[in-house]
Amino acid sequence: MINVANLMIDIGIFLAVLLALEPSFTGLAIHEWFALSLLGMIIIHLLVHWKWLVSVTGKFFQNLWHDSRLNYIVDALFFVAFTAAVMTGLMVSHVVMPFLNIKIAEDPVWPKLHGLAADATLYLTALHTALHWNWFVKLVNRYLVLPVRSIFRKPDSRPVEEIEKNKSIGD
Repeated sequence: MINVANLMIDIGIFLAVLLALEPSFTGLAIHEWFALSLLGMIIIHLLVHWKWLVSVTGKFFQNLWHDSRLNYIVDALFFVAFTAAVMTGLMVSHVVMPFLNIKIAEDPVWPKLHGLAADATLYLTALHTALHWNWFVKLVNRYLVLPVRSIFRKPDSRPVEEIEKNKSIGD
């Protein structure tokens, strides 16, 4: 059941990142509040994977060639890029910060940094997804495709002995 929750969190984060990265699709107000709430989803994701995070951090420099090193680096860069996108987004905010009655002096550097951080977040999200693609496909098949397929599959009316015999010769 943990895998299902993990899959749903990951799909939610993936879709939310894509949605948050396109403010013209959602409008500025939704973009700002949504991106801020997405930070909470990412923190939940980190907490769900806390044991893995601590384990890999502990052995990061012990074994130079373990498989999780690339995942760890990509995930760390994603977290830094997304956090930078949120923080610079707050610096250029036209909705969240005024709502909180916080005034930020305009500076032409912030929008540029925000764009760079958002672009880095997009690329790292794609890389993270690619690195976990096999896991994703396996779980989608197990928990979504196979159950749906079984609903539409008509029951086999042959006797069990015949089904088993045909399985052994390649049905």
